[in-house]
Amino acid sequence: MAQQAYVTETDNGGPGHERRRPGLRRLTDRLTAGWWRDPGVWRRGLVPAVLALALALVMVLHAQIPNAIGNLGSLTETFLPWLGVGVPLLLVLGVVRRSATALIAVLVPAVVWLNLFGGQLTDKTGTGGDLTVATHNVNAQNPDPSGTARDVAASGADVVALEELTASAVPTYEKALASTYRYHSVQGTVGLWSRYPLTGVRPVDIRLGWTRAMRGVVDTPSGEVAVYVAHLPSVRVKMEAGFTARQRDKSADALGEAIAGERLDKVVLLGDLNGTMNDRALNAVTAQMRSTQGASGTGMGFSWPARFPMARIDQIMVKGVEPSSSWTLPRTGSDHLPVAARVEVGPSVS
Repeated sequence: MAQQAYVTETDNGGPGHERRRPGLRRLTDRLTAGWWRDPGVWRRGLVPAVLALALALVMVLHAQIPNAIGNLGSLTETFLPWLGVGVPLLLVLGVVRRSATALIAVLVPAVVWLNLFGGQLTDKTGTGGDLTVATHNVNAQNPDPSGTARDVAASGADVVALEELTASAVPTYEKALASTYRYHSVQGTVGLWSRYPLTGVRPVDIRLGWTRAMRGVVDTPSGEVAVYVAHLPSVRVKMEAGFTARQRDKSADALGEAIAGERLDKVVLLGDLNGTMNDRALNAVTAQMRSTQGASGTGMGFSWPARFPMARIDQIMVKGVEPSSSWTLPRTGSDHLPVAARVEVGPSVS
């Protein structure tokens, strides 16, 4: 009976004996009909084949792209995952050109992209954790600071960092968060709110001339954690100057030095770093810390711009602390998405 679902029996063994192919198989056969008997199948499509190999080389050798001209290397690394969009486009071009050469070449960037970013497509979310943290660049032009504060507090975070605070908006954030967070400190344009006692608060010099970074110690039930909040300088893409990020790069180095000199073993960094984990300019920080999104998140976790996130420049990084889960929070009145993570600080100290 099972055979009859696919084979029509006839006496003369004619066309009725042909198997009924699944729809996708029939479509594939139709598209490739005659390909392998066509001597041009290997000669056509040399341009898309070359483009595919070039795309693979850019992804493999991105660290070798120089920053001397318009910080081209950092610009490429900021949007590196998006180079994968070229793979399906080149695949379609190879099919249209009916080129076996192009289709085989497209496998190279596909494999490279999966090697670089395939792990981020899996769900690495774990259970447990004893401290929830969140960070949000609230945007100086935020039309609803009170609503933004309530949204972030609703995440259930024990510790919240806010960046791009204006002097006029600080009282609004303080009032909206007061009932949830007993302890807080604002240093310049960044602030830290905590359910647990907050000590050792001080600004961190990231060589800007004004305060956009701070450090505090949160006394959690599982032990002390040094929490850094930072908002590194913005970067710009200009036609005449490329990716202008020199000040951001200097500040990243200064932040890395501060974290390297931290006396506590357990460190959490929260903030808008205006750069991704792939950006070499952040090596002073990323070389000594882990991204909670990379270690325990799902997907890319893009946070900016909020309307159509294309890069994760809002970061939660840890050292001496184990990430359990990491996620992006719903959009607020800011042009950034808030991000949160749950981490394991360690056993309680009696």
